[in-house]
Amino acid sequence: MKRVTMILLALATISTLRAQEAPDTQPQALSLDEALEMTLSDNPAMLAAEYNRRAAQQERRAAIGLRMPQIGITGSYAYLGKDIEIDLNNLKAPVQDLSGKILGSGMIPSQYLPSISQMLGSVMGTSWALPIQERSLGFIGGDVTLPLWMGGKINAANRAARINEQTARSEGIQQRNALISELVERYYGLALAQQVVEVRQQVVDGVRKHLEDATALEAQGMIAHSEKLYVEFRMSEAERDLQNAKSQLETIRSALNSTLGKNGDYQPVTAMFMLGRIEPLDYFQTLASQRSPLLAQVEQKRQLAHEGVRAQRSEFLPQVVAMGGMSFYDYQVTDILPRWAVGVGVNFKLFNGLNREYKYSAAKQTVRRVEALQTKAEEDISVLIEKLYNQMDNYRTQMTSIESSLAFAEEYLKAKNAAFLEGMSSSSDLIDAELNLAKVRTERIQTAYQYDVLLAQLLEAAGASDEFMEYMRRSDTRHISYDK
Repeated sequence: MKRVTMILLALATISTLRAQEAPDTQPQALSLDEALEMTLSDNPAMLAAEYNRRAAQQERRAAIGLRMPQIGITGSYAYLGKDIEIDLNNLKAPVQDLSGKILGSGMIPSQYLPSISQMLGSVMGTSWALPIQERSLGFIGGDVTLPLWMGGKINAANRAARINEQTARSEGIQQRNALISELVERYYGLALAQQVVEVRQQVVDGVRKHLEDATALEAQGMIAHSEKLYVEFRMSEAERDLQNAKSQLETIRSALNSTLGKNGDYQPVTAMFMLGRIEPLDYFQTLASQRSPLLAQVEQKRQLAHEGVRAQRSEFLPQVVAMGGMSFYDYQVTDILPRWAVGVGVNFKLFNGLNREYKYSAAKQTVRRVEALQTKAEEDISVLIEKLYNQMDNYRTQMTSIESSLAFAEEYLKAKNAAFLEGMSSSSDLIDAELNLAKVRTERIQTAYQYDVLLAQLLEAAGASDEFMEYMRRSDTRHISYDK
């Protein structure tokens, strides 16, 4: 009778769970919608993507300026080695000979000869250098250059700038989709880790109670020492699993804070889920061909490569510009020089060492390389989507099997409880039944977690990460947690 009383006492405490001590500060409840809003507004990666988009936008606007006239103001001052002049002193001798002959020819009346000779002597005694420009001079003026035809280089540059802006947008979308997948992985990862800790804690509490009962029963001589040793072995295993689960919980908590862009102690309140049905595989592959930002970037790189070919081809064509200039102020500048000028300039390279030819050929090879990469990227995305889709379907199938195992584990534990009550089963069998139930429950929530992460990755590959919340709210959605 005493043995039966002790067994009943032990059985009454098997399912008793130790209440967890309440922390000093309660975690902040956080839904997945709130977490997504925080991530997209505070994560540094999103800020970097936005700055990249703005930079590309400014580069596009800068390319428009290539069509505009270039206006500049210049000023300069110079001090020459000497004045600029025309030296006519070498004409003095011939002039003097000619004048002597004229004066001696008798053609000029004698009364005029003294005055004429005096005048000629005065002229011959001076320098015959005519000043053109003084050695010190300066001016301030402006110039205007307007490209009329650059062989298509300006058009190619503007198209390339627009493509780069589109690429920046695609990169931003890709970064956004990647962050949504990362958030789902870490948000549900934290929820999974917290539930695993709770399951491990329940196991530790239950095994600890079994150990206390086993110690009391051994002292009464009702069980063998080996049964107590087995319970101690299971106790050490349970405590080790609990410690590992807590360490993993803290790691995932820090990872989630990094994704959110904020530090805090958050409690996920949005449950993991599984869908009753999902669109067929070809739906997601078609969606990827239309919306994948990665494929969009590859296409934009192909277009950019074609613009590179056009830019290199422009080197074979003439370049025509209109230009003009005007002096606003000058200091000691000769009046011989004009104060304004306009004109048209043409530049055409006939030969530059085959530089143009090789660059043009390289640009065409770049186009072929990008086209080959585009084909491979399309195939890789298709294969990735198929892989993720099949893995999701595999986890959905596993869930059916796991839930059958869960029902069996629950019934098996009840049977072991009844057998233990009747003295037909040992405490070690009961512990094994409890541990098996905890194992199946953990596998169940891990399967749901893997399913949700794969769904987020599938939508990311298809370029439809924003639709994750819509899948979560579908009518056939079934929420999964360790206890239901």
